[in-house]
Parts: sequence; structure tokens; C-alpha cells
Amino acid sequence: MRASLVWARSRRWPECHAIGVRLGAVAHALRIRRRVAAAQLAAAFPGKSAREREAILAAHYRELGRVWTEYAWMSELVRMPDDAGFGAVRGGEHLEGLRGRGVILLTGHFGPFELLGARLSRLNPVDFVVKPLSNPLVEAMLEAVRESCGVGTIPLGASLRGALRALRAGRWVAMLADQDARRHGVFVPFMGRPASTPVGPARLSIATGAPIVMGFAERRDDGRLDLEVLPPMTAADPAAPDAALELTARHTAALEARVRRRPELWFWLHRRWKTAPPVERGEP
Repeated sequence: MRASLVWARSRRWPECHAIGVRLGAVAHALRIRRRVAAAQLAAAFPGKSAREREAILAAHYRELGRVWTEYAWMSELVRMPDDAGFGAVRGGEHLEGLRGRGVILLTGHFGPFELLGARLSRLNPVDFVVKPLSNPLVEAMLEAVRESCGVGTIPLGASLRGALRALRAGRWVAMLADQDARRHGVFVPFMGRPASTPVGPARLSIATGAPIVMGFAERRDDGRLDLEVLPPMTAADPAAPDAALELTARHTAALEARVRRRPELWFWLHRRWKTAPPVERGEP
């Protein structure tokens, strides 16, 4: 993995996407986690044919390769003019009035999500909540990339305390909330099935008053990215007992709408529905 970034960095930027596509095609051919991804695609899109789902999966691996090689050039991409690496930027006005105020930037493992957060740091200081990788060399490289982009990091284990400090300082905290949260999560609908979902972003929003602002980066055929920021969302009734559940369901539904529109951009290799709801586990 580390060697592939070094290799991509040694090439000219326009060549990186082609390198990424080849890396993704190799991972697809080697069937790396393909069984998991194919099973989840089949459950999420039962109306699509096997051929359609296989085309989505092949495109997904190619996108993973592109995203990976973009890390080698991320600091340059963050500073590129809009018409160079990026296409349309929709919804930027939703963040204009929030500069200097604590905001929870939320997205999923959808396209180049770290590049999205780093790009938004041009508007206001941003900290990423990150789960360190098991490979310390790759983790150190990614940490250096984030630092070169001007973003801070908050380790996942210290995320609550660190996020509170960042929000109080008027920084934007970028988080992900679309992987299996085991028994620590709340179950909300996602792609037609109940999914254990991290409730931390919703609870943090309710506790601090910081709005959740969702953003997405979608790839064009020419490799450029369209960025879209959705209107801020907060709990309908912060004092309600189910306020965190309601807000989690809403931001998960927003992600689902995006995944249904561009399924090849979402991370199908993770076992998203690994944890069964209590009823399915036979619990009261």
C-alpha cells in the first residue's frame, strides 16, 4: 500500500487516475473481499440483475484505486482551482454562515471522503476524527498527508473530548457514521435493512448545538469531482428521549439516497450489516 503511494507520487498527476484504475482492477481480479461486497450489493439491490451488480462492483474497485492514489497528491488537489480537479460545488452557501462556529461535517465512506473534508478546510479549520490503521507506516504516511492539507486529527478513542474542544473553538469536526457500530450503535434503516449505526454524531450535535452538515464528492467521467453540501440538520426536538435516534435515522437516510444514486462510490467491502438487531439475536 505504501509503495503504491510512493509510485503514484513519482508520476505526473494526470497519470494517477489511470494507475488507480489498474490497482482497483487488480484488487477486483484477486477477489479481495468480493464475496462480502457482492452479497451486500445483492441484498441492497435485489431488483438489479447479477450482470448489473457485477458492473457496479467492478466500477467500485476502480474507484477505490483512484481514491487511494489521490492521497499521494491530496495536498495539491486541495489547493487546485475549482476548474482543475473539481467541477461543480453545490450548496456551499450552507456553510458560508457557519464560519467560525462549531459544525459537525458528516459523510460516509463514499468516494474520496477525506479529500472532501480537506477541501472544505479552505472555508474554516477542520479536524478529522480518525481511527488509526493497524499498519503504523501507512498510518504515519496518511497523517503526514492530512497535515500537509492543513487539517487536524482527533484519534477515535479520544474523539468526544477532542471534538468538544474543537467545536468550542469554532472548528469543524469531520466524522463518518456508516460502518457497523456493533452493540454500541442504534438500529436505523439503511438500504432496506436495519443497520447498527454510530450515534455519536447525533449525540454530539444535541449536546453542543452544533449542526450536522452532510457533504459528498461524486466523480465525473473525466475524473474531476463535484462537491455537494446539504442544508444543516439538527434534532427536531433535542429534549425528546429519541432525539439522537431520530437524527441518526435522518442523516443515514440522506446517505442512502446518495448510495442509491451512485452505488459504485460507496464502500461495499465493509460488513455493514454484521450486527443483527436485538430481535434477530433473540434478545428482548
